[in-house]
Amino acid sequence: MKFKSILYIALISLFIASCGSNKKVVTTKKRDKTTKTRNDNPNTETHNTVITEDEEKITETVKTRSGDKVANYVDQFKDVAMKEMRLYKIPASITLAQGILESGSGFGRLSVEANNHFGIKCHTAWTGERIYHDDDEDQECFRKYVSPDYSYRDHSLFLTQRKRYAGLFKLDKDDYKGWAHGLRKAGYATDKKYPQKLISLIERYQLYQYDAIVLGHPVKTYTETTTSTDKTERHIVKSGDTLYGIAKKYNLTVEQLKTYNSLKSTTLSIGQVLIVKPISKDF
Repeated sequence: MKFKSILYIALISLFIASCGSNKKVVTTKKRDKTTKTRNDNPNTETHNTVITEDEEKITETVKTRSGDKVANYVDQFKDVAMKEMRLYKIPASITLAQGILESGSGFGRLSVEANNHFGIKCHTAWTGERIYHDDDEDQECFRKYVSPDYSYRDHSLFLTQRKRYAGLFKLDKDDYKGWAHGLRKAGYATDKKYPQKLISLIERYQLYQYDAIVLGHPVKTYTETTTSTDKTERHIVKSGDTLYGIAKKYNLTVEQLKTYNSLKSTTLSIGQVLIVKPISKDF
């Protein structure tokens, strides 16, 4: 009888121990599940692969902005530049090129800390906020704005309200080369290569197309003249264009067009510039 009692007690103890063990397993599973849900461990696979829709948008934005800083700047301010052109008759191409050059594509100190995208100094008439920055001389006074839009508007007013720039407004509204040289001649910048820098930006990023949009002109094939009789002709890709269609238009083969532009596929994007007649005769 005593032996049976001992055996009974042993069985009960074993059962209790077994239940305790099961309880611990359940707790562990819950902890694992909680950890995966909260993503407490940044090294877990879940943390690296599960991305919300908003995070995907942010990632794509970062990828886009991490590419060509100038192209991103143009995309951000082209509408403002065209608006100013409609109101004040300053070519949008010139405004954008000056903004790119003077602000370091929006990354310069004056643009970041003062929203000053055109390097406009205080002068005696300025009563707004100021920032001091080394330029031609140490710690010169520059204008500070609430937002970049105010900087763009002040740029328009700066050019239209000063007599020394009056001759620029007699030029054709899309004469960006005339404006580039005229700005330097009128004293906007001391850099002797200022006109060439503006023109290079305008032609490389096809900023002249925004002048055409404001004026209601078609964006024509861009032709860059050289010192010789040869020309480099470029075609700006528009909606509906195909590599075959462009090649046929310029009496080329698809392979020639791909060679001229170092293309590895036939995929095109709107606004892309293709060389359709190179200067070099080596092709």
